Amino acid sequence: MIDKERVREVIAKRVAKEFKDGDVVNLGIGLPTEVANYIDKDVEVILQSENGFIGLGPAPEEGKEDKDLVNAGAKFVTIKEGGACFDSAMSFAIIRGGHVDATVLGALQVDEEGNLANWMIPGKMVPGMGGAMDLVVGAKKVIIAMEHTAKGAPKILKKCTLPLTAAKEVNLIVTEMGVIEVTEKGLLLKEIAPDTTVEEVIRATEANLIISPELKVMEV
Repeated sequence: MIDKERVREVIAKRVAKEFKDGDVVNLGIGLPTEVANYIDKDVEVILQSENGFIGLGPAPEEGKEDKDLVNAGAKFVTIKEGGACFDSAMSFAIIRGGHVDATVLGALQVDEEGNLANWMIPGKMVPGMGGAMDLVVGAKKVIIAMEHTAKGAPKILKKCTLPLTAAKEVNLIVTEMGVIEVTEKGLLLKEIAPDTTVEEVIRATEANLIISPELKVMEV
């Protein structure tokens, strides 16, 4: 049986390695929020929460939760010294003003062109598009953190079939199977997970993959 918690941990840990000192980063709801728990203590990253504060810290210890301090996914979080709270207008001014270096989002589908579908109303997998439409356009780098498949079906497609959140805005895809960069020539497989083969990644991906000549094993 697949350990879902371990899968999420692997993805979150690998995404956390993408940041450098001084980056302002927004973490979307769901799996992306877990990235805050794995950022290297030697890397000073400023996390912005869509619901209105900057200086987001890791999840609090059990029993030390502050009921008034939650992230955009309504999960308890901490706020670092020097953090600040503000209203939604300011939050989206930061996002739309191009002040976010990277955003990490989940996805239902991503395709070869870097198109993203991460919302749908029928069935209510998520309640709506929300701020994702602003984040994918406003952030300088868009990282997708998601499981490689859903019930065995590929999520990385030749062409998205669900309504798009944004067109050609995705830069990097991180799954439990590998790291894929969106390039002008297509999807470049740069890293594969330990104990995973290129053939397994190809079978789990509908889109065509370009295998990097410098392919390496993911560090998690």
